[in-house]
Amino acid sequence: MKRFYKTVAVEATDDGWRVTLDGRAVRTAGGRPQVVPTRALAQALADEWDQQGETIAPTTFPYRDLVDFAIDAITPSPQTAVTELLPYAETDTLCYRADPDEALYKRQMAVWEPVLQAAEQRLGVTFVRISGVIHKPQPDATLVALRRELDAADAFQLAALKMLASLSASLVIALEAVRPAADAQGLWQACELEADWQVELWGEDAEAAELRATRFSAFQLAISLAQLSR
Repeated sequence: MKRFYKTVAVEATDDGWRVTLDGRAVRTAGGRPQVVPTRALAQALADEWDQQGETIAPTTFPYRDLVDFAIDAITPSPQTAVTELLPYAETDTLCYRADPDEALYKRQMAVWEPVLQAAEQRLGVTFVRISGVIHKPQPDATLVALRRELDAADAFQLAALKMLASLSASLVIALEAVRPAADAQGLWQACELEADWQVELWGEDAEAAELRATRFSAFQLAISLAQLSR
């Protein structure tokens, strides 16, 4: 598609901020007004439009795609997103460890345990740790507290959380990642611990490395959305 606009601007609305192209407001893929809560996020959206050349490249709008998901898919039913996120806590990857006599267990304790303990202290909950892959339920009080935390999130935070939880198989990592001043690199290390372990043992081919880089970009994007929308 050829570029069909000359000027890109950000303007305030009664409900937040929006991008305009030649004075016309941008709408979501679903046809809804694309209004976001902060000027910073609107500017990130505007930059994507402004950086297009003579031909628009649809794959170069990561913020737009995630914002549209938040507005079109989550805003109409945020409780559905909360319900879909909670199972990540019930099978959180940070809680499933190798056997204590395995070398991997030491790595998991060094990298995962501080993240899990920080979440426990912040949320006032307790997670059950498991050696092996046999499922064990988390305490009801923990799940209630996590639901309360998710209920307080807006659609943009929930969109970020869904992407982060999917990438990490961990609601704990997702919740830590959307906090202000989150350590993206450290949390990504926790997310990729087992994959890194396999690379150390067996090596990594170019295709796998490219996939990991793509996943890291998505991880960073979700964190950025959470920060910019706050």
